Amino acid sequence: MIYLTNTVGLNSGIVGTLIAISKLFDGVTDIFFGSMIDKTKSKMGKARPWMLWGYIGCAITLAAIFAIPVNMGKVAQYAWFFIAYTLLNAVFYTANNIAYSALTALVTKNSKERVQMGAYRFIFAFSTSLLIQSITVGAVSALGGGAEGWRNIAIIYAIIGLVVNTISVLSVKELAEEELAEGEPAKAGEEKYGLVEAAKLLLSNKYYLMICCCLLLWQHLEWDPGREI
Repeated sequence: MIYLTNTVGLNSGIVGTLIAISKLFDGVTDIFFGSMIDKTKSKMGKARPWMLWGYIGCAITLAAIFAIPVNMGKVAQYAWFFIAYTLLNAVFYTANNIAYSALTALVTKNSKERVQMGAYRFIFAFSTSLLIQSITVGAVSALGGGAEGWRNIAIIYAIIGLVVNTISVLSVKELAEEELAEGEPAKAGEEKYGLVEAAKLLLSNKYYLMICCCLLLWQHLEWDPGREI
């Protein structure tokens, strides 16, 4: 938001609304990619291909979000941001993160090991988030400030993420489907979801709709500096 409002000069209320709309797509693609990962069969397994290729898309769109041309018209800048942000969060990051989350259940059948991997994951994710929030603004200034500084730091983060994600993908091996299915009850039938089916499921869920309404209201209040809360 600092970059979009202070550097590019976009309206915070419009940006907040675009982010909220993008989150609606994100809910649909969560179900879609979960189904796609479950049906994937490759030499790398089910989750690792999505984790690998998903983050390549993340790196590109992360850099794109912080490379909005400052000399473009406002409508074009809003469109650039919305498309890049939606591709990053609702498509590539969703594919990568759902695959990453599923990986713990695909590399071991030991419940203790799964819990330990989940704990380590959240510890490092939280620590990294704190680190990024602490150093980013200062790093932007050190890298030239303004649009150039934001673009440079985004590229650096994208490269670091790409390297770390690739190491994670290549350092583990998924168990064979036969080994995963050993001792598990037989499935009555495979569930298949497309984007349309996923959207229908979400829109029929009243709790999801309530969350969306609350999110839209929160975005409006949070990014309207002239409103008293």
